[in-house]
Amino acid sequence: MTAAPILPERPEWTVDDLGELPKDLPYELINGRLIVPSPTALHQDLCVRLLLALEVNCPPEFLATIDLSMRVDRRNEPRPDVVVIRRRHAGRSPVPIEDTLLAVEVVSPTSHFRDLYDKARVYARAGVQSYWVVDPQHERIALTEYTLGGGTREYEQVTHTEDLFVTERPWKVSVDLPALTERRNDLLAAEEG
Repeated sequence: MTAAPILPERPEWTVDDLGELPKDLPYELINGRLIVPSPTALHQDLCVRLLLALEVNCPPEFLATIDLSMRVDRRNEPRPDVVVIRRRHAGRSPVPIEDTLLAVEVVSPTSHFRDLYDKARVYARAGVQSYWVVDPQHERIALTEYTLGGGTREYEQVTHTEDLFVTERPWKVSVDLPALTERRNDLLAAEEG
């Protein structure tokens, strides 16, 4: 049995402090706050389904991937659940945020406020053109699409749906949210059975 690592206590973290963490520890740094996520299989399954939808029409110069650190500034190194980057960064981590076309967060019970507000502000200020928030916490899975407003560093909501989601950003993408809801429900029913 391996003991859990004891992390240094700090009132605020910076990217300079991250070198003290174990190399295999997944983390996010949001507004100076260190977050060590522990996603469920259900959460990860949904991330993979979103990744597959993004890959369908992905141009060769881009790469859709999951769980990759983004370098923003000294107080922020988020790790979107799904992200679209320029392919030239396939071997890097963290990736410079300016080469991110889309960040996607899948809400969990402990990340709702962080995903809807904190991370949205970080991504918008960094210039990420598109941001999706997928919320599986309700009866039907919902997807909200945001894009940067004309010349501003704030997101404007473009779409909110629980049905078939279709967009042209960052390219033509279609996500069948009712099918994802049905899959989630089947996975949860198997857990109870």
